[in-house]
Amino acid sequence: MTLDSNHISNRILYEDNHLIIVNKLVSEIVQEDKTGDTPLVEDVRLYIKEKYQKPGNVYTGIVHRIDRPVSGAVVFAKTSKGLSKMNYLIRHHGMKKIYWAIVQNKPEPEAAELHHHMTRDRVKNKSTAHSEKQPDSKDAFLKYRLIGKSDYYYLLEINLKTGRHHQIRSQLAAIGCPIKGDLKYGFPRSNKDASISLHAKSVKFYHPVKKETIFVEAPTPPDPLWDYFSENYLK
Repeated sequence: MTLDSNHISNRILYEDNHLIIVNKLVSEIVQEDKTGDTPLVEDVRLYIKEKYQKPGNVYTGIVHRIDRPVSGAVVFAKTSKGLSKMNYLIRHHGMKKIYWAIVQNKPEPEAAELHHHMTRDRVKNKSTAHSEKQPDSKDAFLKYRLIGKSDYYYLLEINLKTGRHHQIRSQLAAIGCPIKGDLKYGFPRSNKDASISLHAKSVKFYHPVKKETIFVEAPTPPDPLWDYFSENYLK
C-alpha cells in the first residue's frame, strides 16, 4: 500500500528514543479542542504504537504547540523523562524557533527586535500587543528581518524569544504587517485553505539526553507563493 504524502510517517523530521519532530499541516490541531477533530498528538501516538508494535498505552507528550492555521515543526516527547527535560529547556530559553511569515506591507525598519506587553481575550481567543504595560500583561519579545520579496509580498524571518498566545500574529499586526490570510489580526482576505502564511521553519536545541545539538528544518506547504520563497530564499 502506498501512503499518502501527508501521512504522518512522511512528515517526520527527526526521531530518536526520546523525541519526535513532525511537520504539521495547516489543517491539523496539535492537541484536542472543542472541534472534536483528531489532534496531531493522537496521530503521532498511533504511529509510534504501530511502528514499534507497542502494546497498551503509548506515551506522547506535547513539548510545544502552534496554532491550527500555522504549519511547520512541532516537537513531541516519547517519554515522560524527555518531556520534563524539554520543558526545562524551554523555560530556560534553550530552544531556538525560527518562523517564516509572509506579509503584504514592508516593515520599517527591515530588521528589528519587538517588545510588546501582551494581553489575552479568552472569549474572543485573541491577543493584543500593547506598547505600554497593561494590567496582567506579559512581556513578549521577537526579532524579525526581511529576507525576501515577490511582486506583492514580503518574506520575514522571525526569531521567537518568548511563547505568548498568538504572539507573532499580534506583534506583526501591531507594526502594520498582518500575516497573509490572518483575518483575525487585520489581513483583508483569507487564504483558500484557511491557513495563515506563517510557518514554523526550524527548531534548534541541545538534546537534553543525547547531549548533542539538534537542528531540524520543516519544508514549507505546497503553495505557489511558499514555493517561490523556498526556491529563492532558503539558505
